[in-house]
Amino acid sequence: MVIILCGGLLLTGFFAFKAKNDKLFALAKNIDIFATLVRELDSYYVDEIDPDELVSIGINAMLEELDPYTEYVPEEESADFRMLTTGEYAGIGALIGGRGEGNIIIMPYTGFPAQSAGLKIADQLLKVDSVDVSKKNTSEVSDLLKGPANTPVKIKVKRNLDTLEFNLVRKKISLKNVPYYGKLDEKTGYIKLGDFTTNASLEVRNALIALKSQGAEKLVLDLRDNPGGLLSEAVEIVNLFIPKGKEVVKTIGKLENVNFTYKTTKTPLDKDIPLVVLINERSASASEIVAGALQDYDRAVLIGRKSFGKGLVQTTIPLTYNAQMKVTTAKYYIPSGRCIQAIDYAQTRENGEVYSIPDSLRKEFKTKNGRIVRDGAGIEPDEMIESKTYAPITYSLVARNHVFDYATEYFYKHPSIGKPREFSITDQEYQNFIKWLEGKEYDYTTYLEKSVSDMKKNAEKAPYYNEIKDQIEALEKRVNHSKEQDLITYKDEVKKVISEEIVSRYYFQEGMIEAGLLKDKDVLKALELIKQPSQLGKILTASAK
Repeated sequence: MVIILCGGLLLTGFFAFKAKNDKLFALAKNIDIFATLVRELDSYYVDEIDPDELVSIGINAMLEELDPYTEYVPEEESADFRMLTTGEYAGIGALIGGRGEGNIIIMPYTGFPAQSAGLKIADQLLKVDSVDVSKKNTSEVSDLLKGPANTPVKIKVKRNLDTLEFNLVRKKISLKNVPYYGKLDEKTGYIKLGDFTTNASLEVRNALIALKSQGAEKLVLDLRDNPGGLLSEAVEIVNLFIPKGKEVVKTIGKLENVNFTYKTTKTPLDKDIPLVVLINERSASASEIVAGALQDYDRAVLIGRKSFGKGLVQTTIPLTYNAQMKVTTAKYYIPSGRCIQAIDYAQTRENGEVYSIPDSLRKEFKTKNGRIVRDGAGIEPDEMIESKTYAPITYSLVARNHVFDYATEYFYKHPSIGKPREFSITDQEYQNFIKWLEGKEYDYTTYLEKSVSDMKKNAEKAPYYNEIKDQIEALEKRVNHSKEQDLITYKDEVKKVISEEIVSRYYFQEGMIEAGLLKDKDVLKALELIKQPSQLGKILTASAK
């Protein structure tokens, strides 16, 4: 028996060795074929080719077969990649974007060169130093604005009918992970966490300390629309609210060196403060670690909508010639043991369709208090709030930049406005907006109108169309919208959007966030719950049904 067993082990080892050698040979063979192919293309193809571009296209196409998060980063894109992971770059500190035939300032960041020098939202960029940028794309203009810290840059802009020049000095820009924090009422603090780059946990810590010093005894942490980022920052943020030595997340991959359990290492800042966390369908990755861990420990009530479902971990690996690869190396598992990855990319590669894990295959896990939670589809909130949908008239006015343009004109006619939360345009000012819209294009087709139109086209092909023609035309008249009437029907909604856009001209990003807080149904639900400790406790201790 021993001899047979040993022989079996030897055979197993032999086949493992052979399989590994076969795989290495296949890799070497295909790499050689690829290099030969590109070289011969360069020699024989009828037109000139760009080998760098071709190879990049080939690499990107190969990586796209794996998952959306495994990426190739060539040397020339390393600065942008570093900015995404650290939130730092050197420039003027402004978000720019394409508008018409040029680029404009979308948002100057508070306290940085663009805002300090007096650049305003809607300023159209004409020149950067001596370079005419009026017809360049946004990325080209952005590259010109960036540069080494403490170097000068001259910017020419068009503002209304004036042409202005600004002399700025580029500075190191550290984008805030916490763009806003404040109090919702006398006892409730609010922190908006927009990212997980370097120092995210420090910013949350400092915000919480400041809020507590102002009398906050409860907290709403807003993770909506947060795409995630650094895993280490997520662990530190969880550690602000749960005791030292607790598991936050575990990563498990193919290689031993990526398998790791991350635990809290410090005394929490406040392990008892009543806590509500807001999430939505765009809360992903590190956001889901924070929300999921706090849910698993029954430390916070989650409000909103099911999160994105990204349970994959990426590692940056250096390549030759200063290139890099961001590669998926593991899956992460939060304290209950669940992985919240929503899409099985291995299955997707096999059948060519996006393969979401069906409900029937989702496994049940339990929180600290025994509440049932499930894997495989993101983090599900404890209290579901339906997503806010805007009326077609509102979408049209925003998409066609009418709200943006009106806010800009309003800003130059009014030197100041009230505080962000208190400001709202009056009914008379709304009538001024409606009059301002005269002659401007903002019509649209509603979903119902499109459905009836499609039905009519199909019905016209039928031999009995004349019999139902009158009914269809009557239905068309009934569903056809009036954009003028919609401006009245959806007045409150349109006024809210205009008011928030106007606030951004005076108070920038921070003011825009604050202006919408007490009109936000997720925030209002959080306030309602957090004022009822018994209700919070009931949710967190509820037994599974």
